Order: sequence, then C-alpha cells, then structure tokens
Amino acid sequence: MTQSASLPTEIRHNALLQLLANSLVLTHTTPYLSSYDVLNLAATSRNFRYIVYSTPHLFSRLDLTTVRKAQYIKEKSGRGGEPDGDQTEDDVYSGHLRRIFTSLRCLDILRHVQVLCLDGLSLTSELVHEIITDPTYSVKILSIRHVVHMNEAKLRATLQYACRPSRPEGTPRLKGLYVFGPKDSARPALTSSGASTPISTCSSISWDASAVGADQESEAWYAKRGAQFPVLSGNTQQWAAWAPTLVACHGIIAFDAVLCTGPRHLNSRGWGTVGIEALNAAGNPASKDVPIHAVATHSLGGCAGCSSAPEGWTIWGEEPPTERDPSERRASEGGTMTTDIGRFPLLAPPPMHSVSLKSAMCPTGQSVYTRLSQFRSKGEQARFIPRCYDCIRDRYCNCCNKWWCETCYVGPWASVPNGEASRAKMADLARVHKSCWECGMNCCDCINDTQRMCNRCGGGYCLIHNEGSNHITCDWCSARGRAGVRHPELY
Repeated sequence: MTQSASLPTEIRHNALLQLLANSLVLTHTTPYLSSYDVLNLAATSRNFRYIVYSTPHLFSRLDLTTVRKAQYIKEKSGRGGEPDGDQTEDDVYSGHLRRIFTSLRCLDILRHVQVLCLDGLSLTSELVHEIITDPTYSVKILSIRHVVHMNEAKLRATLQYACRPSRPEGTPRLKGLYVFGPKDSARPALTSSGASTPISTCSSISWDASAVGADQESEAWYAKRGAQFPVLSGNTQQWAAWAPTLVACHGIIAFDAVLCTGPRHLNSRGWGTVGIEALNAAGNPASKDVPIHAVATHSLGGCAGCSSAPEGWTIWGEEPPTERDPSERRASEGGTMTTDIGRFPLLAPPPMHSVSLKSAMCPTGQSVYTRLSQFRSKGEQARFIPRCYDCIRDRYCNCCNKWWCETCYVGPWASVPNGEASRAKMADLARVHKSCWECGMNCCDCINDTQRMCNRCGGGYCLIHNEGSNHITCDWCSARGRAGVRHPELY
C-alpha cells in the first residue's frame, strides 16, 4: 500500500482541493478532461463546485466529440432518421446538440465557450448559422470537420452572409473555422495495468506517449508536403464552390486552408509576372480553365529549378508585401484588415490552452509574436508555397513532391514547332510522366526507382503497387514460375 493510499479520505480530498485551487494548475488540467468529467468534479462538493463555476475561462474550450449524448442515434426517430410530421430536418439531426447547448446556457456556461469542437457529429447548417450569429454564443474558433448531415451550400451562404460588407460592427465573433482537414486522432487512455484501451467518454489525463508519437503525422502545410486533404483532393467541384467563400471571408475568418497563390490567380503576388498565354499554349489543355480564385490543396517546397516560385514563399512571421487583396472590405475588429487571417491556415488540432487565433495558426517551434520570427535564418523559418491542383498539373511529381514553377518550365509543348508535336518528342520534353496508374504523374528519377521491365515476359510493372514482384520479375511471373509466363500482347 502506498503512502498516499494510507492517508485518510478527508486529507486526500483537501489536497486535491488545494491543488486545483491554483488557477494555473486548474486551467492546464481541465482541457484534458471531458466536459462530463468537469461537471462531475463540480458535483462532488460545494468547494469543488465553487472552484469550477467561479472560474469562467475554465469552459473556454468545449469538446463534444467524445460525449455520448452528443452522438446522433438514428433509432431515436420513429421513421429511421427521417423527420416526422411536425419535425424539421434541423430538429432531427441537430436536436440533441441543441438540448446540450440549452443545458449549458442554463448553467451559465455557454457564454464562456470560445473554442468549440464538433468534429464527426451530426450537425446542420442552421445550427452553425445560430452559433455564428446568435449573441448568446461567444465562439471564436469552431471545428466541424467530417460532420454529417451538413448542407455545405447553406454553410457557405451563412459564412458569406456573416462577412458581408454591411454587417454590424464587431461581427462576426467567429474568427477561425476548421472544416477541410481530417479529424484529430483520439488519444488512447491507459488502464491500471498500463494497457492501451479505446478512448471513452471520460478522457484520461495521461496516455501512452510512444503510441501518440508513432501515429502523429507531420504538421500540415509547413512540414507536410504534397496533398493536404487526400480524401477531398479529387473533388474539384467542391473546391471550386468553396473558393468564393474564402474570398468573401478573407481577413475576417481564417480556415484550415488558404487560397492558391499561383500566378494564374488574381489574388497572387505573381500575377502578371508570367505569360499566361504562353502557359496555355505550352501546357495541358485542361489548364486553360483555371478559375480566378482557387483553394490551395497542396503544400510545396521550392521549385526544383530556382528553389522558389513566381509569387514567393508564404513565411510565418514575415510582414506581408503589398499584395492584391481578393476583396476590399473592412475587417471584423477595429475597422482594419487583419493581414494574417487568410494568409496563414489554421493548424490542427485546435488550441488546447488558448483561444487566440494566432495560437491556432502558429507552427510548431515558432513564436506567436510574428515579429520575432523575422530574425530567424532561412533554415529555421516555417514556410510553404500553397498551390491548387490546376496550377501544378503536369509539373508536379506525386511521389517525391518535386515540382517546376512557371518561370523554369513552361510546358512540354513550348519547344515543339507547330505541326511537329509528335508524342515521342513531347514525352521527352515533359518533366513528369504517368507510367503507373496508381502512382500518377511522377518525375524521371522516381520512375527509374519504382518501374521495372520483367526479364521473363518483358512487361512493365511497378514495384510499389504490383505486390509480389521483385527487381527481376513481375508479380505474375514470380507467382507462377517459368511455366506461367504471361504474354505481353494480351495485356
């Protein structure tokens, strides 16, 4: 029996009370607890209740993703999830969340919530409109990633209405919206034996650090190169629909994505520095339909030729040069345009111990005070180049993330005279090729590393996607031996 276990219950109770009476300890502990646990702590005694309810910023961050009553249960509706006669779609799919918010409003907690996480829950655009416009809410950062039953068209209309030029001064209160990225992975809780178990509605303060480190991905945009939203990268219609919303909210509401800064777009600092007509003539015919504005889906490093880009880098802490603002409007605070909102994306997860928008945008290892980051060397700067897929078409390698900017590489048709553009000539001039359907467009170095010719059947194969193949024979010949050699003319 340990020394703490041998102490009387009253002494241990008072020790915990004295520990949590320290506001610094309390505010740094409660973000790791669910709201259910915090309310249960307040119900243990009058002293704990006083500490919890007399600390308003204790509920500044509210995460309902693990709360059981916040989950949508289809069987609750008598018609299998469909609205009844006197029920609307909002009542069915968001009624459980509205009841939770009503209870929190009665406890005088809702008005203190400034960071609200609703990832993966059933949520409607009507409830989001209420959170943004209703004065009883004080939400500054909202996370609604991978929610269900959401009408995205109405959500975009709500955001554009909230950021309209004729809106009241000081609105909207919302300053950051997580909507594009994946949900945060749940932290595994620890049992008394130390074994990892699935997370429950009662989150644990301690977890297996090695398991978290193994599953932790590189930080989006600044450390992670390539496609930032793999699940949504192929849905070009969805990205095209979101671009006007990001333009309307520029300088007012920050998202976990930014606008593409390629020289083909009107908001780019590189607009007019490259010949658009030459790019259209020398590039893929599909690149001629690049919209005026587009949402960036890829984070790139420097060009393989010049180590930069026509529009330059997006560097955390750097004072923004005179750039083309997508729309000239007043900001939501102080009547001035906040240049960081719209330039830098929100980084997951939402901040745990702060409600500041700069904390949500600040990369790991950088200072929240952007002016201090200007004194860092280029190797220590957090920077990236945001591009949409249309701006890197036929000039980006999906394997190693190498790419060529519009200044260094115009296109495969640029050096071929009219009437002599043979397929072999254009293939030699192109920087990327598609030799494997799953790999996509790859550079010559990656193709040499992943593509092989079978010594038995003479067919081409990919070492990555043809399971069972080796550096000498393809998967077909390796599995069947010499008797089962396939005939290339049949494939």
